[in-house]
Amino acid sequence: MKREELLRAIAEAGYNIGFGAKKHFATYDIIEKAPNWIGFISFSIGVFGLIYDPLSTKAVSAALTVLGVSGLYVALYASNAAAYSKSGKGLTGHFDQLKLLYYLTKNASDDEVEANLIKLQEIQESAHEIGISKQIFPSDWYAHYKFFWQHQIEWIDEQKNFRLFRDKIPLSLSILVTLAFIGVFWILARGNFCTIVCP
Repeated sequence: MKREELLRAIAEAGYNIGFGAKKHFATYDIIEKAPNWIGFISFSIGVFGLIYDPLSTKAVSAALTVLGVSGLYVALYASNAAAYSKSGKGLTGHFDQLKLLYYLTKNASDDEVEANLIKLQEIQESAHEIGISKQIFPSDWYAHYKFFWQHQIEWIDEQKNFRLFRDKIPLSLSILVTLAFIGVFWILARGNFCTIVCP
């Protein structure tokens, strides 16, 4: 394998493993923080609903019920929270190894390139063993934020040339936001917004 091909392969592995690590941490964060936020938001809306009539409507009550059910969904993952954290840490260690391997490969001799290929394969096999396949629903969106906006990934970007809408923002989130804007515009254009939200 040529040096440039190996650099590309290391960067791709770095993306997969680094994003996987962030997805594990995203799942862990959601498991740990979401129940508290759900409880706080529900309680706050309930209290303000006592003094502000629009917060006492059926639509708001239905939204709070859905929010409460989402808390039950999150609770299904709570027993594995420590495993998600442990896997995330392990994958981050592999990510760091790949980063070092990438920079070593840049100036490697032909013999070292072959040795680095073997090292890449070992890191990938080890990463596959510690990853958890089942992740919580919104972890993909949160992992995008954690990976692209909080993590140092310039070395991967050298090979992959990430783009904002193609890579850094999840496609499903873009579609959801677009549909939400269309829905709000349609409701406002028809003048029915108050009939849905107002008492």
